Amino acid sequence: MSMDQVIVTAEAAASTPFLGARLAQKLGPGPFACVMLFAAPETDLAALVTDFRVNGPVIGCTTAGEISTEGYSEGGVVALGLPAALFDAETIFVPNLSVMDREGLIGQLIRARAALAQRRPDWDSEFAFLMVDGLSTREDELTATLASGLGPVPLFGGSAADGTRFRQTFVMQGGRLWRDAAVLVMVRSLCPVRVFNLDHLRPTETRMVVTEADPAQRIVRKINAEPAAQEYARLLGKDPGQLDTFTFAAHPVVVRIGGQHHVRAIQQVAPNGDLVFFAAIDEGLVLTLAEPEDMVAHLDRELRQLSQPGSPAVILACDCILRRMEALEKQRYGAMSHLLRQNRVIGFSTYGEQLNAMHVNQTMTGVAIYPPDP
Repeated sequence: MSMDQVIVTAEAAASTPFLGARLAQKLGPGPFACVMLFAAPETDLAALVTDFRVNGPVIGCTTAGEISTEGYSEGGVVALGLPAALFDAETIFVPNLSVMDREGLIGQLIRARAALAQRRPDWDSEFAFLMVDGLSTREDELTATLASGLGPVPLFGGSAADGTRFRQTFVMQGGRLWRDAAVLVMVRSLCPVRVFNLDHLRPTETRMVVTEADPAQRIVRKINAEPAAQEYARLLGKDPGQLDTFTFAAHPVVVRIGGQHHVRAIQQVAPNGDLVFFAAIDEGLVLTLAEPEDMVAHLDRELRQLSQPGSPAVILACDCILRRMEALEKQRYGAMSHLLRQNRVIGFSTYGEQLNAMHVNQTMTGVAIYPPDP
């Protein structure tokens, strides 16, 4: 079996006439254990989910940019199909994240994993892939719950996005569009898999303390007992009026959890000078300013490691919008795109990433899928 036969992909511009039907035709007859759609927010989403008909369950989400066979791309839809000959899957839909039934969800996960193991006892590769409404602010609570039900199954995922607008984000399931919802696919495969995460950020010696916050809204009002945006800007040696998304991408903050640093990225400055974050934040938290290393050299090194001892047939990845923006600002976009294309990375840019029990930012999470042993 060639590497190209392990997964099937199709892509098209969002403006393509009869988009759903065209993508389904390109993807082929299947059958598929699961098909994933990553759609630019300008897509006619209602028509897409109505017209896209394939032999297998379909899930998807909106993006802040796609990762296609050409590398970084925008304004299109990317479809990825997992052939039923090599993959088996159970899809779990989680509606109404604001009133999530935790115990019921954990039970669903346990039953789904048992069903997969019963159907495919001779396949021992497993992973879980999550897509969640990126404006729900419920990712932290959701991942903690999922980890309780998944046990040793590694989870990764991404928060659905809306370009740089931050107005409305959708997940797709059952031929419909959903907000305040998530969809998880549990996968068992004949192919070896490796779930990973990476970031190119290194902590500095500059630290700050969150002294006033609204954790439910992910808002920090004060840092070091000073107005948040003003103090963050002072530590950077900048005027508060200069703070923008590119600043946040270039100067993120990290928190230390379980001996490791995890990024807590800033989304925007509120009109009143508060800082709005992409992930959970609380009073008393110590934030450490981080500085990026060369992102192209770092990505090249990490992808080379994933190719040892053999190259993946595909890498399904969730890549933070802030990484894409940093690449643009530093004129590294073309080089990053080339590496993604060269290493067969497919996926989308996100408003946040999930890894096991954690919701993180400014990272790439994903799964490398390798050709099955002969």
